[in-house]
Amino acid sequence: MMLPTHAVVGLALATPLVALAPDLASPALWGALIGSIVPDLDLYAGHRKTLHYPTIYPILALPAVGVVLFVPHPVAVAVAAALVGAAVHCRMDRYGGGLELRPWEGTSERAVYDHVRGRWRKPKRWVAYDGSPGDLLILCALALPLLVVLEGVFRLFVASVLVVGIVYVALRRWLADLAPVVFGYVPERLSRYVPERYRG
Repeated sequence: MMLPTHAVVGLALATPLVALAPDLASPALWGALIGSIVPDLDLYAGHRKTLHYPTIYPILALPAVGVVLFVPHPVAVAVAAALVGAAVHCRMDRYGGGLELRPWEGTSERAVYDHVRGRWRKPKRWVAYDGSPGDLLILCALALPLLVVLEGVFRLFVASVLVVGIVYVALRRWLADLAPVVFGYVPERLSRYVPERYRG
């Protein structure tokens, strides 16, 4: 799924603390937001493999959440929220399409790499692909209530990623056609940094 959806899901996971534990809401929101974004920092370096750990993140998240139940310190809350956000991100990528430039074609059987099992997990395609109308529906369904509940920088962030998500969905298929053209102009010495899927 697209990064705006991941980010909003992360915030949605932490938002109940706004009512349940207001003093811990901010570290939880920041942690969940960062955790839900970090896996996609591998976009140009082994995407869905380098920073995606669908087994390891949940294994780390469980004890981290347990610590928070006994020691609700802001740092512990932020770390636990970040691990939960990263774990959910990896799970969401499995529910979407494969790792390919045009995932609506359904030609890739690679969703997320499982480092523990040493193999790629297959996409379930419950959400057809990142930037699909279904992806946008999830984004809107979560973002609109968050715009009401959250305040300050978090509300501004949600509004911003909602706009980015809408534009991305509108341009998604066009961008897939444009990528091989744009990346075709990358100098030879930098071409090794261009993911194979962007070369046509």
